[in-house]
Amino acid sequence: MRVFNDRGACLAGVVLDDGLRRGVVRLPTGAWFDPVEEPGGRLLCVHGNPNVLTGDVPSSRLSQGCTGQHALVEIAALTAPPPPVTVHHPPSLERSSA
Repeated sequence: MRVFNDRGACLAGVVLDDGLRRGVVRLPTGAWFDPVEEPGGRLLCVHGNPNVLTGDVPSSRLSQGCTGQHALVEIAALTAPPPPVTVHHPPSLERSSA
């Protein structure tokens, strides 16, 4: 599934659970940011990092606490195969002959 809002998008698997209230999505953290560019120039995290869905705004000037625990999102089924997750593959260290 593609989970998205006006801030960004990521891919995630789906498990239906009667323990969650209707209309609520739970997406755990812990994925490495692995972006690919979507049509229109937006980034999609193919590894499922939910930070792309949250605002980077502190709770106040005093606490600087995270406010990213809640975000409104939409969910859509993928209609094509997902892009590969590449975050676990190190980049090539070959030098170009320039």
